[in-house]
Amino acid sequence: MSRSLLVTRRTMLKTGLAGAPALILGFYLPRNLFSASPTKSPTAKTSAVFSPNAWLRIDSRGGITLLVEPAEIGQGVRTSMPMLLAEELDADWTKIKIQQAPTKPDIYKHLGTGGSSSVRENYLPLRQAGAAARALLITAAAQTWKVEPSACHTADGAVVHSASKRRLTYGTLAEAASKLPAPDPKKISLKQPKDFRFLGKPVHRLDTPSKVDGSAKFGLDVKVPGMLYAVIARCPTFGGKAVKFDDSKAKAVAGVHAVVQINPVPSPANTAGGVAVVADSTWAAIKGRKALQIDWDRGENASENTASMRKQMAELAGKSPLYVARTVGDAASAISKAPKKIEAVYELPFQPHATMEPMNCTAHVEKDRVEIWAPTQSPDWIQGVVAGLVQLNHESVMVHETLSGGGFGRRYQTDYAVEAVQVSKAVGKPVKLLWTREDDMQHDFYRPASYHRLSAGLDHQNKLVGWSRRIMSTSIRQIFAPPEALKNPATVAAQELEGAVDVPYESPNLQVEYSAVKSGVPRAWWRSVACSFNSFAVESFIDELAAEAHLDPLDFRIKLLGGDRQLPNPRDKEDILDTRRLRGVLALAAEKSGWGKSLPQHWGRGIAAQYSFGSYISHVAEVEVKPDHTVQVHRVVTAVDCGSIINPDTIKAQMESAVIFGLTAAMTGEIEVENGAIKNGNFDDFPVVRMKQAPRRHEVYIVSSTEKPGGIGEPGVPPIAPALTNAIYAATGKRLRRLIIRPEDLKQA
Repeated sequence: MSRSLLVTRRTMLKTGLAGAPALILGFYLPRNLFSASPTKSPTAKTSAVFSPNAWLRIDSRGGITLLVEPAEIGQGVRTSMPMLLAEELDADWTKIKIQQAPTKPDIYKHLGTGGSSSVRENYLPLRQAGAAARALLITAAAQTWKVEPSACHTADGAVVHSASKRRLTYGTLAEAASKLPAPDPKKISLKQPKDFRFLGKPVHRLDTPSKVDGSAKFGLDVKVPGMLYAVIARCPTFGGKAVKFDDSKAKAVAGVHAVVQINPVPSPANTAGGVAVVADSTWAAIKGRKALQIDWDRGENASENTASMRKQMAELAGKSPLYVARTVGDAASAISKAPKKIEAVYELPFQPHATMEPMNCTAHVEKDRVEIWAPTQSPDWIQGVVAGLVQLNHESVMVHETLSGGGFGRRYQTDYAVEAVQVSKAVGKPVKLLWTREDDMQHDFYRPASYHRLSAGLDHQNKLVGWSRRIMSTSIRQIFAPPEALKNPATVAAQELEGAVDVPYESPNLQVEYSAVKSGVPRAWWRSVACSFNSFAVESFIDELAAEAHLDPLDFRIKLLGGDRQLPNPRDKEDILDTRRLRGVLALAAEKSGWGKSLPQHWGRGIAAQYSFGSYISHVAEVEVKPDHTVQVHRVVTAVDCGSIINPDTIKAQMESAVIFGLTAAMTGEIEVENGAIKNGNFDDFPVVRMKQAPRRHEVYIVSSTEKPGGIGEPGVPPIAPALTNAIYAATGKRLRRLIIRPEDLKQA
């Protein structure tokens, strides 16, 4: 990346890149990604002074380059970002080049990609930047023609004089425009939605051809001169370590160069340590690892298993909570006096990320610098952790972001990059570290295992008079927050509460509590974070309440949502849930699914909805429960209100992806702990949903809206599991409160 991006704007406007005249406009993209994260990136800085963290460049040939922070991890930002810019710039969006921002945290305030934030945080600033550049180009053209700017308009990468039809391309005007004072983007009028040419229209993604023909470069594709390959033998038990090892047989494998022991690195890296085998090919390194003879100290977590954790959770449910997250009125008293009472317990297991591309990183450690190539969601976090590890300043650690074969939150971690740096430093050469699928499955940072006890009371009119909730889970913050911070129960509970404290259903009395479960299993952010498990508990329990009230589950939800209300999240007052919009997606999904119409015997429909990441999603699942108690999902109908639409094709793709991802966590994939280690190893014993199990039809309906954009990468996950189990109840009359769905559970229910 050119260092000219670090010089003053005036110098840039004079020279451009590679010395060519160009219009270069710096603008600021606000980032609030860590509002719910465990700790800010070690390299993040704040300043009250305006400092551009994104750049738009138009060169003398008319080429347009946009340099921004969000990484492409499969969510389509290299299509959506050009669309946003081009809409206001009146340029061909397909020809805008995206360059990844360099890892310069003093300029780019947070380079992390997650929280379904890329579009919703860039929507307005990118449009404003395009409009500002358009204004400069119009002014430059008007001065050239000696006419008023109001007499000109833009079209297809050029400024046109409306009366004479004279035309000057952006490339021709770039140098003249660069000499003008930059306008305030906030004072420039933006297009009205009715005038949009690109936004809201379905378009093909720009990165698809390169991913089809193999020219796209992912982390696994990185090659640097003199590079060696490495794999690491890690203790199967979390927290264990190698006591001694015999590497003689490993070194005898053809191609093996070295065997080195690396130490575990504490939070925030949270590496396991182990024994690395370095070779001239990945296959030689894997063969060498198989030949290692290692004596492990299994550590203090060796007795942990899934059954003991379930027992611990059940015991915690009967004790005083660690933290009371929200109290309204007196829920316990209201429930005890209610004419109708119901209580239920819901359980969800650990879940891995299981990204298509396993973890990998290439690193080259030299005396005074480190260079890293990584498929990552957090390059600045990697930079800060590595700088501390090798005792260099941040500027001496360069992190190159590659494309990522999936992220889902897993690539926010730094462990795999830190390991690559450790191995490269030990052997003195560039090293590509590869995790096998088994490494990836057994040394992940999993979605927390959780246990939910809910109770509620209904009055004679079937109004909700009391709601009580206790969440037991393996806290994410306990992995990342410093020990001193964990003395505060609110810190321990902080990332387990979304979708629990902000329940939209009306109740005059409400209590939400939390207790932390002790576990040595690493855990972190998983697609939709806490909403993924809290939504299952809430939307399943609402269905149970509807059954107790002898009301239709859809009608009951609509009734409990009440009138149009704006509900601030108790933990983030700027996050507002609009009951009108949630009611809207419930109604739309129900209408399109044929809710209430008859189905064949042993078939059923279930509905669920969730607000998360600024978007409203409702799924209706239509299922058949077969005589052998297996479940076939025949149809899923999805209603989406994500505010202003960028590319409807991307929205549909993300919903389809979210449904398959969520169905795996509900139907087939469960991480089991045995003797302090993960029992699963690959997709043979952690099966993802196969084609024959996937919905035969998936229909996605998008609400037309002019509201500010919401996220779309994660919100489709939370409602699918409860929609599924609610449909199973409709088909069989049997409640399943524990995931994953097992035929034996259906048989016994």
